[in-house]
Amino acid sequence: MTTRVLHLTAELWPYARTGGLGQAVAGLADYQAGSGTESHVVLPLYREARAHAGKIEPLTDPFTVEAGGRRQEVRCWHQVGDDYPKTMFLEHNPSFDRPGIYGDAKGDYPDNPQRFALFASAAIEIARRIGEGNLILHAHDWHAALVPVFLRRVYRDEPDLQRLPCVLTVHNGGFQGVYPFEVLKQIGLPDDMWSPEYMEWYGRLNYLKGGLHYADMVTTVSPTHAFELLTDVGGFGLQHSFRQLGDRLVGIRNGIDVDKWNPADDPDIVARFTADDMSGKARCKATLQEAWGLPRRADVPLFGMSARLVAQKGLDQIVASQSLRLLDAQFIFLGAGEAQFETALRELAARFPQRVGVNTAFTDTLEHHLLAGADFLMMPSLYEPCGLTQMRAQLYGALPVARRVGGLADTIEDGVTGILYDAYSPDAFDHAVQRAVTLFQDRAWFSELARGAMRKDFSWRQPSELYAAVYRRAAAARLIPETSAADKGERAPRKRSARGKGGRGVNARR
Repeated sequence: MTTRVLHLTAELWPYARTGGLGQAVAGLADYQAGSGTESHVVLPLYREARAHAGKIEPLTDPFTVEAGGRRQEVRCWHQVGDDYPKTMFLEHNPSFDRPGIYGDAKGDYPDNPQRFALFASAAIEIARRIGEGNLILHAHDWHAALVPVFLRRVYRDEPDLQRLPCVLTVHNGGFQGVYPFEVLKQIGLPDDMWSPEYMEWYGRLNYLKGGLHYADMVTTVSPTHAFELLTDVGGFGLQHSFRQLGDRLVGIRNGIDVDKWNPADDPDIVARFTADDMSGKARCKATLQEAWGLPRRADVPLFGMSARLVAQKGLDQIVASQSLRLLDAQFIFLGAGEAQFETALRELAARFPQRVGVNTAFTDTLEHHLLAGADFLMMPSLYEPCGLTQMRAQLYGALPVARRVGGLADTIEDGVTGILYDAYSPDAFDHAVQRAVTLFQDRAWFSELARGAMRKDFSWRQPSELYAAVYRRAAAARLIPETSAADKGERAPRKRSARGKGGRGVNARR
């Protein structure tokens, strides 16, 4: 029987996204559909998503869900002519027809906890309407983490729904959906959920913590990050919850669309090239230098960065380093972010116009140009659950210079397909960049490493196979009654968890 997967996500490329979440979900769902899995994706019908969706039509009649103590009418749409993956859009205009996904210039929307609680409730009702048979619910990040919570508590007396397996993927554990106690009643959950066992976290309600408790399986987006989540440093304050998962926590690296990110037939770049014939990359580099107002020099290494300009991506280390100020090399930055980093980089570009270029108007096309022309890609991240750009860069012969964290450690071979370093400091970044400059000066060896990087397999093939194994384990868990509590959709009682120490930002924005 064909496996059926219903992905539940707050972001999906190309309809609405702020970072890698939407691209990862789209890539997995697309690959699954192409491999014989009946994959569906449910996304809120944001204003931005409606603008990108084209012609849509109702998939179901309007239906009501319980949200915020009131019955709310919602509707599910899908694209006309859509096959698989079938993209569904949840319409509730008071919640989602807004200028931003999570907030606006004033900050996060104050009703985000209610908006995504409604999304979770409606997603379960959509699952009911498309048929439970052989269906896997796959929730992504904190925005959908209430799906397993509602499924096992609110719908605990419905046997058909209790047979639905639910997998939760943590793309970025630094964002958890943390809100005041009052939200518990507003979203219709019982008082006993206010406990360190379930959702209480330092006197706050934590959506992601609840999802971790009730999901049949939990995945994160790289094997190394799965280990990091168990540590006091890398667990974002939920390390005890992650540890309690035991072998229910699995790290699976993301893949990338190797058809879209292929320099051999990329329509966005000025010259195509392959690992066997890289002559076109020299043209791409010269064109990139000219477009960014830098001297056309083949004899110096060109370092690129395509990322949100935020502290998590290591921008504080870059602007404090000496590399941009002293080295005979070129550095270009593509992406927007925190004002302090945008300002600092623009000041460096003004002081060193022969070496530094900045463009905060990110587009996918510009990222194709950057990767095709760059010799190296900078990723000095504080933490990086998986990362996508370092995989794309390698396929374009741009060797990553990155910290040995998360998915960067799993997808880059130090001294073979890139350069890895450990310490989070400007000096460590400078040392890694100097290693890259030295490598570039040995042109024959540099070219050999670039060709090897271009031959790597970063497709969704292996990750999709690993997800299929996770789905089988989740389905098996639904067939085994654990205790009488399991008959009501509740897991057998577990040891009460201690509340972890530390943690980083936990609210809506990615």
